[in-house]
Amino acid sequence: MRAIINAKIVTDKEVLDGYNLLFGKKIIKVTKELPIWAEVIDAKGLYLSAGFIDIHIHGSAGFDVMDGTKEALEGMAQSLLQTGTTSFLATTMTMSEEAINQALIAVQEHKHTKGAKVLGVHLEGPFINESKHGAQNPKFIQKPNFELIEPYMDIVKMITLAPEVEGGEVFIKYMKENYPHILLSVGHSDASYEVTKKSFSWGISHSTHLFNAMNPLHHREPGIVGAVLEDEQISCEIIADLIHVHPLFFNILYKLKKEQLLLVTDAMRAGCMHCGEYDLGGQKVLVKEGEARLEDGTLAGSVLKLNEALKNFYEHTDITLPELIAMVTTLPAEKLGLNVGALKEDFPADFVLFDEGFEIYSTFVNGEEVYKKG
Repeated sequence: MRAIINAKIVTDKEVLDGYNLLFGKKIIKVTKELPIWAEVIDAKGLYLSAGFIDIHIHGSAGFDVMDGTKEALEGMAQSLLQTGTTSFLATTMTMSEEAINQALIAVQEHKHTKGAKVLGVHLEGPFINESKHGAQNPKFIQKPNFELIEPYMDIVKMITLAPEVEGGEVFIKYMKENYPHILLSVGHSDASYEVTKKSFSWGISHSTHLFNAMNPLHHREPGIVGAVLEDEQISCEIIADLIHVHPLFFNILYKLKKEQLLLVTDAMRAGCMHCGEYDLGGQKVLVKEGEARLEDGTLAGSVLKLNEALKNFYEHTDITLPELIAMVTTLPAEKLGLNVGALKEDFPADFVLFDEGFEIYSTFVNGEEVYKKG
């Protein structure tokens, strides 16, 4: 048994002082007790929380999920530890069926990587609207097709699609009935307010990178954003890099969505790397001054780190620290129906130590310290 002492422990409800975290491979308990036989680790006043979960990330450290290799998944998993991320959904792109198959097979075969855990796959496309393809390659967009993903239902945890496209309603209803555990999300869509509302009754319960790659909020046509903001049962995610969404909306979203708001990175392979030329979904991406863009200027994911997203959101809102940390721990875990993301008894001992500026000092996965700030 080991124990973290002298930490400010952040739960989903409060920040605890004077408590210790007892753990092995799993969490034992958060308590004021300190068994004399415990191996003690002194946090020296740092914050301690459950490890962060990123449900929307394409790549990091020069690697991309669409590389479709063990090396890519392991490279991503290792690099994300420095951001406090202990679990993530390997997110695909709208590419050829062959490329998508290769990426999904790689996750099936190599999801038990060292480093951050691959919880499964987030399929972002190819079932999207061509008019809102963003950095997704419109050449490979197709109608919702269950046969394409049927062999991989053991790893698919989330699907982003446009409900208004031909076959969208049938596909969503089929998935909801047969795979209710899979998170269905509206994104890369031009659905009207009315259609979006209907899609919630079909099975859509989330919105991918709200505001981005969808019709804008308008006072006479609320669109997707209006429908999402109105319905307190629908969750949404944002990319809080101060580029994709103006920070004015951070506080607005916090007040309206509360426990239905998640932070993601949507990072591509340039994450944790230097500026330069990269690629995303087979398209050239130029990374400069913290922005990733296609040659035509379209935003192409981000180079955001999840701990930076926390810092940005915290600095521009009135949110409490427990509520903030929940946006990347308990809330995404609950949406995916997985027993991770909390400092609860028998949960995996995945946790992080960070300072007031959200700089990561240590990251633990299954009770082992897998990253330590140099």
